[in-house]
Amino acid sequence: MAIARLHGGPLDGQLLPLEDPDLDRMIVPYSETQVVYARRGDLENTGENDGPTEAEFWFVEAEDEIDPDSDQPRERR
Repeated sequence: MAIARLHGGPLDGQLLPLEDPDLDRMIVPYSETQVVYARRGDLENTGENDGPTEAEFWFVEAEDEIDPDSDQPRERR
């Protein structure tokens, strides 16, 4: 199995299973929207004994505006 290493956006630093190592874009659910990541570079660790195959994906866009404070309770006025 391969893994996707995500960079930027709300899922920065996450590792996700990558069923198709040839995938160029990933659309990932996030909260009530979806985020898009695009692959950059070649696959890494493609040998038999050097660990799982990795692909780096970088944040492109979100379907809707992402509110980074949506998990925080809102202050009453």
